[in-house]
Amino acid sequence: MTEIVPIESIVTKIIFLRDEKVLLDRDLAVLYGVETKVLKQAVRRNIRRFPSDFMFELSKEEFEDWRSQFVTSNSVKMGLRYKPMAFTEQGVAMLSSVLKSERAIEVNIAIMRTFVKLRQMLASNEELARKLEEMEKKYDEQFKVVFDAIRALMAPPETKKRKIGFEVKEPKGHYGKRIKKNRE
Repeated sequence: MTEIVPIESIVTKIIFLRDEKVLLDRDLAVLYGVETKVLKQAVRRNIRRFPSDFMFELSKEEFEDWRSQFVTSNSVKMGLRYKPMAFTEQGVAMLSSVLKSERAIEVNIAIMRTFVKLRQMLASNEELARKLEEMEKKYDEQFKVVFDAIRALMAPPETKKRKIGFEVKEPKGHYGKRIKKNRE
């Protein structure tokens, strides 16, 4: 069975806000194949289906932080004028009762499977960490290197921060020595 939306593309859109894994309205609109304003309009018409633990609008601070991640010259064209709605897993499930297209149903199923897969990955990682800790207590210091190596493999990869701007390199003379500029 081919997936209408690959799990990987859904995972990249899930963000962590207010201690919840959420999807933003604009990302959901793209997945569902509708305009963001259509999705928001459908939600507002059925607002009783979306309590605060299903959907919330970003606060002014959250919105500014989120918006500052996009370097755009014209925020109106980019759809960044209004605070986005953030949908929890339950809110995404509720969207299927509001958006009734065939694509909405298929996308909803893919999103639910993604959330389940994420939970399973987190649970297995926690279980592995617990078992590793138990083993570490049983064995002596000579195995510390092995346990440290396993922990390093389990740790999420570090993201390197790129420097902003450009670097000016001074010309070098013969044998790699810096050329002194004459000041006149």
